[in-house]
Amino acid sequence: MLRPVLIAPLVLLMVLLTPLQAMAAKVALVIGMGAYQHVVQLKNTVNDARNVGAKLEQVGFKVTYAIDATQTELLDTMQTFSFDAETADIALIYYAGHGVEASGENYLIPVDAEVKSNKDVQRVGVSLAQMLKVVEAARKMRIVILDACRNNPFGDLIDTTVKADPVKSGTDSRSTGPSGLAPVNPDLGTLVAFAAKEGQVALDGAGGDSPFALALMHALVKPDLEISLMFRQVRDEVLKETGNLQEPYTYGSLSGTPYYLAGTADGGTDVAQVADPRVAWADVKPDQEQQLRALADQGDTRSMIGLAYIRQNPNDSRYNPAEAVQYFTRAANAGAPDAEFELAKIYEQGLGVPPDPAKALELYKASAAQGFADAINDLGFLYFQGGLGLQPDQAKGIEYFRQAADLRHPEAMFNYAGMIDNGAIPGKGPADAAKYLYQALRAGSEDVMTQLTTNADSFTPKTRAALQKLLKDHQFYTGKTDGKFNPATVAAIRMAYGLKG
Repeated sequence: MLRPVLIAPLVLLMVLLTPLQAMAAKVALVIGMGAYQHVVQLKNTVNDARNVGAKLEQVGFKVTYAIDATQTELLDTMQTFSFDAETADIALIYYAGHGVEASGENYLIPVDAEVKSNKDVQRVGVSLAQMLKVVEAARKMRIVILDACRNNPFGDLIDTTVKADPVKSGTDSRSTGPSGLAPVNPDLGTLVAFAAKEGQVALDGAGGDSPFALALMHALVKPDLEISLMFRQVRDEVLKETGNLQEPYTYGSLSGTPYYLAGTADGGTDVAQVADPRVAWADVKPDQEQQLRALADQGDTRSMIGLAYIRQNPNDSRYNPAEAVQYFTRAANAGAPDAEFELAKIYEQGLGVPPDPAKALELYKASAAQGFADAINDLGFLYFQGGLGLQPDQAKGIEYFRQAADLRHPEAMFNYAGMIDNGAIPGKGPADAAKYLYQALRAGSEDVMTQLTTNADSFTPKTRAALQKLLKDHQFYTGKTDGKFNPATVAAIRMAYGLKG
């Protein structure tokens, strides 16, 4: 639902445009740690990393490697990768090596880590939270895969010369001890996959690769395999190969758009190419739709949402608005904020149900309360202009726009920048407006890029100069910060958006 709002002299109309020639749409950081200097070394982790990286390259990822890296080297690589991830549709991290839980946080262990207490782990390790921060700005989807030990081999006092005890299978593990990594709760659109669930160890493998890495390599290159079902296949294969000793586990939830890491055999659905999820989900093969129904029956809300989108497509033989409402309702009742948002639109517009403005508003607020940026942005419009029984309250609408902008919602960032530029936000100035415009560019808003390259005069010279300074700070621009958008500035804006030239 598009809710254009007049922000004199700016009007942002969100339109569906053909994607331009952008930089790498898929980026991956592949990390392999095996040659540990102070703890037991791992045989297969580097091999796992190189082989998984090769499969990712095969399906179109631009891969950055960090092999047997020290903490300093790993942090430097993560910083560079984070910048690249901002203009990617999907950013993925694969880690093979030691991993532990200390004081409720999960840490990945570089090869130079010398650990004698949990405090040392926090000092010399790299936290999972840092890894999630690296990928958080990717435009569509974020995945972190840990083929690491699920147990803490250190404790408060450890002897780093003691090797891990072998597990029942007779193969080495990447851990010892009774406790697992701490559960995580990543943001919507982010998936964290562990090689083994709590209470189990991640086997290092008797051959050249771990069981988890082998299963992942098999699944990564399969076309027509939707990503959530891909991880289910990995889980099933690892269980089979380890005699149920190791069960991979995933946390978080991916976005409501289907995605095929290896693409489709007929060149179909691509998360970057298809903006309408109703069309995207229609490409799901019949056998996978059956799997989605089974997962929905088990309570998987993403499967419910995908099935609902299929039934919302009027050009599909499975079109059934009433069933769509049922699936969205089940997912919303289970607490899925994206389902609450979609259901709110249904009740607002009366799609398969009688219009119910009060229920729609209730659902928008419920979704927004969980931090769902689309719902927060729409509430901004509803309060700013009045709607669904609300009296116009521009101050409240602006506050919702700010919240959505701070969650990197592209339309909200643009609108909020326009309000700042017009002097409507006390305490905010040109530098703040430029910051939101720059972030909207990095988030992939083609409308913002077009506005800035064809109609930049709609912003004040001070805001334009502040944007030039930001472009210069990030090494996209070398000219004057004079507010004049000459060809060099336009080229810098395009580069910041992610275009090759």
